[in-house]
Amino acid sequence: MQSKPMVVVVSGPPGTGKTTLAHRVAAAIGCPAICRDEIKEGMAHATPGFVPGPGDPLTMRTLSTFFDVIGLLVGRGTSIVAEAAFQDRLWSPGLTPLLNQADVRIIHCVIPADLALARIHARTASDANRRAHEDAQIDDDARLRTHNAFQSVDLPVPTLTVDTSTDVYYPALPEILNFLSR
Repeated sequence: MQSKPMVVVVSGPPGTGKTTLAHRVAAAIGCPAICRDEIKEGMAHATPGFVPGPGDPLTMRTLSTFFDVIGLLVGRGTSIVAEAAFQDRLWSPGLTPLLNQADVRIIHCVIPADLALARIHARTASDANRRAHEDAQIDDDARLRTHNAFQSVDLPVPTLTVDTSTDVYYPALPEILNFLSR
């Protein structure tokens, strides 16, 4: 009997270190990391004159592309780490069809709102690829409200909350990997 592929969902508000953790987990378990922001950045390269904003057409195409890629890989028996700052209202509809096809696990990243905001400012200033995102167009008050009101993925699957405030996660990476191997 063949086992199901694993889908490790790494979620949390913007600036919580999801992408870094997703790539570390993917490298440790030997599978691809599918990151929503990286897909959008790649799409922005092929869209001359693109101007990001909340709900812009490229953002909407990125959402469907992200879930299409996940569905394709899982349908072909590929374990993946899927990462995005989606709240439950976006994750659940995209993941629910996969619950019978994959062993889904959720890692929810948490940090204080002020640290998330500082990280967002730092990456916006230092990473030219961030121009594909609406980071610069959202004020700090709106970001803090979004962070504090974030609705975690709520599916009937194993879930682990990870404090990603520092490079030493709590629980630590070996414990996270243990959670994924159960």
